[in-house]
Amino acid sequence: MNRFRISWRHFDFWLFGVTLLLTIFGIAMVRSAIAGSPGLEGYVPRQIIFAAIGLVVTIITSVMDYHYWSSIVKPLYVITIIMLIVVFLLQQVSFGAARWINAGLVNIQPSELGKLVIILALADYFARNQNKPRDLRWILRSLLLTGGMVIWILLQPNLSTSIVLMVLWFTMLWISGLPIKYLLIFGVVGIVVAVIGFPFLEPYQQGRVINFLVPDPNATHGNTYNVDQALISIGSGGWFGMGYGHGTQVQLRFLKVRHTDFIFSAMAEEFGFVGTVIILALLAFVILRCLRAARLARDTFGALIAYGFATLIFFQSVVNIGVNLKVIPVTGLTLPFISYGGSSILSLLLGIGLVESVVLRHKPLEF
Repeated sequence: MNRFRISWRHFDFWLFGVTLLLTIFGIAMVRSAIAGSPGLEGYVPRQIIFAAIGLVVTIITSVMDYHYWSSIVKPLYVITIIMLIVVFLLQQVSFGAARWINAGLVNIQPSELGKLVIILALADYFARNQNKPRDLRWILRSLLLTGGMVIWILLQPNLSTSIVLMVLWFTMLWISGLPIKYLLIFGVVGIVVAVIGFPFLEPYQQGRVINFLVPDPNATHGNTYNVDQALISIGSGGWFGMGYGHGTQVQLRFLKVRHTDFIFSAMAEEFGFVGTVIILALLAFVILRCLRAARLARDTFGALIAYGFATLIFFQSVVNIGVNLKVIPVTGLTLPFISYGGSSILSLLLGIGLVESVVLRHKPLEF
């Protein structure tokens, strides 16, 4: 019964505090980004409601022993797959893809939940098989576990989230002891899959890659226009920005999708280079605290949960910022804790709760 006893002095108040700060800042940025936009007035209250629920979920999840999730991960995995199938069958299309389940007052995005579920499922798999040989069978079983969810996300189509899940799989596979000899094989297979799979992508997905490689200087709409406006927004922010609610690109609505995919550019215009660096430093701090939780974890299952969540925040942040800076093709990945999205903020705060649960039950030896 000792593992169910917790000491709140081990609760990572720094992690929780910075997460709360980022969440509040994100709500403020969404409010500024949608100012004067007809039909978007309800986004801020919805984000506040989801954030409040998420913070309660964080505390509840922290109190729960994280080992409990190991016993229910299989039902969670099946339920998530069912929800993804429902999304595929209902086909509520937005921005060229069907990703949401309409639950009346809110839209639920199962793929956001899928990110956490796959972290739990892979952490459980690798922990249970930590003494098994690191052979192809060990690798393929974990790949099939991940692929069972990825296939339904690809069918939405949602390539960016599918890539996130594959990155989570490879990272957790590597941390679990992937032999170096398989790296070359994975590299070759990855290149072959990318080349063969490109013709099967949706036209808008192909267009994003082509526009990135060969941009049209005369484009007045679409992804090329969006990224160009994002760069203008970032450049106009200068060192200290134009001030909250005073960014011309944002307030005059030249910058599109400014409350989700391009909120980094909106932030850079209003708070400048200095303000942007501070927010990125806070995100980096959250990642480092998750890695600290992994180091202090009592067992492999807890360590992999923390490592997986740190990877999720890091990868999404890097990709979102890379898109805004035009160093990678446009994707649909949002900036963690900052971009608008009820399902996103709720799943992220649930992830923070899982990491806190690991910290609260850390191994006793600490100096």
